[in-house]
Parts: sequence; C-alpha cells; structure tokens
Amino acid sequence: MLRILLIAIFAMCPCALAQNPPPILAPSSPPPPPNTPQSPDHRLKADVDLVVLHVTVTDDKGEFVSNLKQDNFRVFEDKAEQKISFFSRDDIPVTMGLVIDNSGSMREKRAQVNAAAMTFVRTSNPQDEAFVVNFNDEYYLDTDGDFTSDQRDLNEALSRIDTRGSTALYDAVIGSLGHIKKGHKDKRVLLVITDGDDDASEKSFEDAVKAAEQSSATIYAVGVFSEDDLKTDKKMVRHSKKVLTELSEATGGQAFFPDNLEDVTPVCEQIAREIRNQYTIGYYPTDTAKDGSFRQVALKVFPPGGRGKLLVRTRTGYYAPKASSAGD
Repeated sequence: MLRILLIAIFAMCPCALAQNPPPILAPSSPPPPPNTPQSPDHRLKADVDLVVLHVTVTDDKGEFVSNLKQDNFRVFEDKAEQKISFFSRDDIPVTMGLVIDNSGSMREKRAQVNAAAMTFVRTSNPQDEAFVVNFNDEYYLDTDGDFTSDQRDLNEALSRIDTRGSTALYDAVIGSLGHIKKGHKDKRVLLVITDGDDDASEKSFEDAVKAAEQSSATIYAVGVFSEDDLKTDKKMVRHSKKVLTELSEATGGQAFFPDNLEDVTPVCEQIAREIRNQYTIGYYPTDTAKDGSFRQVALKVFPPGGRGKLLVRTRTGYYAPKASSAGD
C-alpha cells in the first residue's frame, strides 16, 4: 500500500488535502421562515439538528421538474414521516471539487476531460467556489489556495498533467471530502472523472462510502472508458462502474458512462444544469438521539394532476451526530 503524499503548503505549489471526512451536514446559518427570501449569500443558519437534502426531480423524459411546492413532498427517516421545516428551489452557489484521474491510462484522454470540466465550471453558478484535485497513486490539491472562482486558475490547475502511475480513487475521494468541509457555501458537490478501477488506495471502498455518507457533499461520477478498455478488461470496467454508481447514489448524485470522449462535455453540462435545478429540503428529526447511528432517508413526491410519474433522487441517509463526551 502506498502512503499518501503530504505536500507542504508553498506558494504556487500543490497544497495538502485534509484527510478526515466532514461531519454530517451542519448548515452554517438557521433556515429562514417559510416563504421568506434568503439573504444574498444564501446561507442557512448554524443548526446541527437540521438535516438538509438536495433533491433532483425529473419526469419520464428525463427533464427537470422545477415547479413543485413543499406540499408535493414527504420525507421519511427510518420509515417515520418527518415535518418539512425548510423548502427552497433557488439556484444557490456551490462549493465544488473537480477530482480528476491523472493516472497513466488517462494520457490520451485528459485534454478532452479538461475541456469538459471547464464546461462544467462555465455552466455552473457564477458565485460558485471550486478546487481541483488531480490523482494517480497519490493525490494533490492543484489550485493555489483552498478555493477559487477564477476560471483561469481552475484551467491552470487542470492543466497540471503528469499522467503516470496507478489509481488511488478512494483516497482521493476521501481526501477531497475532507477538504470540501472548508468551503463557504452550504451546498457541496464533487465531480469525479476516472477511467480505471482503484488499485493504489490505502483506504477501502467501504471507507469511501462511509466518508460520503458522513459528508454533506453530493458526488457525481463520470467513467471515461475507451473501446480498448471495454475489449481488454471487461471485468475492471464492470467493477469500476459498480463502484462509481454506488458511491454517487449514496449521496443523491449519479454516475455517467458516456460512449466516447466527445460525450463527456454534454454529460458535464447536464450535471451542472441538475445542480442548478434542485430543491433544498430541511427537517428536524423526530429521533433526537445523538448516538452516531446511520439514519435511512426516503423522499416521496406527489405530483400535481396531469404530471404523470416523477423520479426523485436525494441522499440515501446520514449519520446522526454524537453527543459530546464530558470534558470536550
């Protein structure tokens, strides 16, 4: 197992990532009363008890449905219905991480992947803040400073290509989830682009899923497998698709597997549009025990007449906070 490289923080050099995943979403500001406009920075009030869900709703054609009201939703935690305390469908700014595979197999793919990632940035909310992590058998924060909103900085970070080595996907995801907790926006997203199965991480897939469930981030994954990949190593591709799908779906995100590199840009545009067309729903759990247990979350949507069947997607659950020990 290879040791994660910790980089000292120097000007114009990659910065080290935090290793610990962020806690369950503790929004930084209390929710405004229903129907009250949010403040310009769109922040929720600090309230560790409020559980926040970012929700995507689509129709049977895959089109986003953005005209639903609070009464169209019902939230369940461990099968017990919860009262919705906060509801919004604003396009709020996001803290996002671009987590890009930099292993040897990506050499011929990075140029188009970088272009797609920049399309994702340009299609997103102008007030977003972002960082770039390039990874092979190690992972690096390649934006100067923790976050940036400058597209030139992001393009430069993506251009730091040294395609070599293996694929430490799980370590890179866990490290990025640790770093994203420093963000200044309540909504947080990771876009992960890779073409391989993990073969270098110290952490396991189970560790990565738990870190994702403990975080407030939604993960979107794009698997960029070539025809050669599909022909020469079907088992690897099949396992990688399973990993990316399970990791993203646990957070309410989605995994995409475009047929060719030319389709990566449209996929990134679709992800950016989804992020900007989500509902935000918050509730105070009826189970108030601070026991650190995993709570399953289910969300049901009841569309107005004539809308037909709708598909709703959000995270599958979260870890309750733990009570502080005496002396903490």
